[in-house]
Amino acid sequence: MVFRKPPDGGWGWVIVIVSFFTQFLCYGSPLAVGVLYLEWLDAFGEGKGKTAWVGSLANGIGLLASPVCSVCVSSFGARPVAIFSGFMVAGGLMMSSFAPNIYFLYVSYGIVVGLGCGLLYTATVTITCQYFDKRRGLALGLISTGSSVGLFIYAALQRELIELYGLDGCLLIVGALSLNILACGSLMRPLESSSSPPPEKTCVDIVPDQYFVYHEKEKTVEENISILEKGYIDEKCVNNVPDCKQDGILNKNILSSININEKDTYKKKVVEQTNFCKQLAKRKWQLYLTYWKETMVLFKNKVFSALFVAILLFDIGGFPPSLLMEDVARSANISEDDYYMPLISIIGIMTTVGKLVLGILADFKWVNTLYLYVTTLIMTGVALFAIPFAKSYLTLAMLSGILGFLTGNWSIFPYVTTKTVGIEKLTHAYGILMFFAGLGNSLGPPIVGWFYDWTQEYDTAFYFSGFCVLLGGFLLLLAALPCWNACANQSSKLPPNTYSYKVASNA
Repeated sequence: MVFRKPPDGGWGWVIVIVSFFTQFLCYGSPLAVGVLYLEWLDAFGEGKGKTAWVGSLANGIGLLASPVCSVCVSSFGARPVAIFSGFMVAGGLMMSSFAPNIYFLYVSYGIVVGLGCGLLYTATVTITCQYFDKRRGLALGLISTGSSVGLFIYAALQRELIELYGLDGCLLIVGALSLNILACGSLMRPLESSSSPPPEKTCVDIVPDQYFVYHEKEKTVEENISILEKGYIDEKCVNNVPDCKQDGILNKNILSSININEKDTYKKKVVEQTNFCKQLAKRKWQLYLTYWKETMVLFKNKVFSALFVAILLFDIGGFPPSLLMEDVARSANISEDDYYMPLISIIGIMTTVGKLVLGILADFKWVNTLYLYVTTLIMTGVALFAIPFAKSYLTLAMLSGILGFLTGNWSIFPYVTTKTVGIEKLTHAYGILMFFAGLGNSLGPPIVGWFYDWTQEYDTAFYFSGFCVLLGGFLLLLAALPCWNACANQSSKLPPNTYSYKVASNA
């Protein structure tokens, strides 16, 4: 597929709008799962750590499968993947309304909905990066606010639907709303070059009337022909089962009566088919080897290697508040009468603001996006350390707002990845990084829940979370120091299309 130069506008703004609504519709319920989490605790009576797996799987399984999602988007395109994933999200939500136990929710809500969200996220980010270059930070910031607006609205919507129709009715209605993803996906027109001719297909990609001839030694061809003669005789026997014995006696007469030219053509085509299959298998194997070689090349970049550690630790520590903050308030004996707004809604609206502000900052030439991302990690760690000291609704609301704003760094993460590995390797690298992000999302809430089950308080859990995020931020900062770049330039050169951040330069 040949892509035009990113237009930075035009139909790209339609892509931004539909990607915004796609993330709004698919991530609204999983991100606001903290409201459902309280209902599931009361309905099934399981422990906090065990119940937290539902929400963590819904937000983590799609990221864990990011390499597969990236392959799907690269192979089939963003539009077919988005339409198919819309059915997955809607179906998973509706199935969850019939869940008899927590284990059923692991599959219906955790795996099915989570995988659909992962496919949709990869599709929206990839197609947006293809349509934008100079304004990529703004475009990614706009589409990523869709999930945050969804968190803000769905937190209040799901609570209201639960009061009116119960938990089952809430999930059915939310699943029906998700079907609108199909309309959004249909507008994701691929950015293809219509003026330039399509690339020529190789003989391995297509099978013409005359098969691709793979020149082997004469000895190999003769062996194939001898096998063919035996198979030709057996084929005649199988096709005429009643007269099999008679055909066995007359085999020599049948073969001698066949036209010599027709027989040679038949033999030649089958031999060519066999060699073509060998050539195709060899090429596919080379593609797999190339994929793993490119993966190893990516990890030779110190910034990329530190980036995957940072995103893993950030999601282990930074994701649990969005799922468990409501239960933190209930554990602190804060009365519902003191609630002016759900804490999850505060996180959602401030995440929207953070994504927009950070996305706009990433487009300024004087801003180093890597340092900006590291700053958000360190500030998130400090905010997590402060949660155990918050004993009132006001302080929890302030911390929720700060954490929500800093979580907006998701809008600049694709930007950082693109600047680190190049647009050509974005899909490959982003899939790997999202795998580790999904691992962190999946492990974070259950770990915090287990800490509570063991200690009957959240303080130790959030100290652990803050330490994880701070560790990831400092490791990424260490990898980006100018001395590392100086040593790398003296020792060896980076491979094509891959480069590290130079801290002194503009991102």
